[in-house]
Amino acid sequence: MPSHRAVHIESAGAPLTLADVDTPAPARDQVRIAVAACGVCGTDHAFVNGAFPGLTWPLTPGHEIAGTIAELGPGVTGWAVGDRVAVGWFGGHCNHCIPCRKGDFIHCANGQVPSWHYPGGYAESVTVPANALAAIPEGLSFAEAAPMGCAGVTTYHALRSTRARPGDRVAVLGVGGLGHLGIQFAAAMGFETIAIARGAGRAQDARALGAHHYIDSTAGDVGQALQALGGAAVVLATAANSQAMADTIGGLAPRGELVIIGVTPEPLPISPLQLISPGLSITGHPSGTARDVEETMAFAVLSGVRARIEERPLAQAAEAYAAMDEGRARYRMVLTM
Repeated sequence: MPSHRAVHIESAGAPLTLADVDTPAPARDQVRIAVAACGVCGTDHAFVNGAFPGLTWPLTPGHEIAGTIAELGPGVTGWAVGDRVAVGWFGGHCNHCIPCRKGDFIHCANGQVPSWHYPGGYAESVTVPANALAAIPEGLSFAEAAPMGCAGVTTYHALRSTRARPGDRVAVLGVGGLGHLGIQFAAAMGFETIAIARGAGRAQDARALGAHHYIDSTAGDVGQALQALGGAAVVLATAANSQAMADTIGGLAPRGELVIIGVTPEPLPISPLQLISPGLSITGHPSGTARDVEETMAFAVLSGVRARIEERPLAQAAEAYAAMDEGRARYRMVLTM
């Protein structure tokens, strides 16, 4: 049986090491992808440290995968060897559970995530369900496409799922791996875009990414600053900080929406009193299906939105992961094979 190189983590919290692993043929309804690039996502920290239930070890992380179909399993139609494809957080659905029968694939009761339910993309080869595949359009390189499978689709699909219309004010909390994409997508969608981050140091970056306004959250009350601009129809919360999210509530316009994609276990310090009179809503937003990933990439090509990436070879996976985990990465690290 042929083999390929993949990153292995032997147990929770163990180091990332390169290993030679067998390359099995894809089973029914699966395809094998020759990986060209894989993004390093903040959520990888939870996988490396065993925070999700039912993980199997050794574990190969990576759920922002881009590459070329190398082999088709039995029963796969609509795809061909050589197709350029991406696979993100959405790693396949069962087609049998009640959410799937309703067409709500993102909430599949048996949904799969690369690195959680099968080995992920820090590898030269990965085998995935065919229904997880998103076609990469011309105009996006593999390294550009990879982050669109999680960071890109999460921000884009969250914004387009709100009630905001072009010309409305949309604030993006956080100017990091998710936020720098959220700002670009919000501006490209025609929203009056407000970036919120700690300190004045991110202001120039935020404006270069397309923000029309910048709020330094350390300089005063964020809600008051948003209201001074007229109030926000939407706050897209990408920063994983519950207090920072709560601090934006006072800046929402009537019927405004706080949409949360930044992951943290800490409770939100928000009272019903703050929500009822202005009719505010707080929504958690999951990533998006394979089709949502395709539409994200298509919009990125049309609009020029790109993740700001730093590429590292697979052999430097441990260093790339550490740069992300310790906050040294500028925006997104991408492993290339």
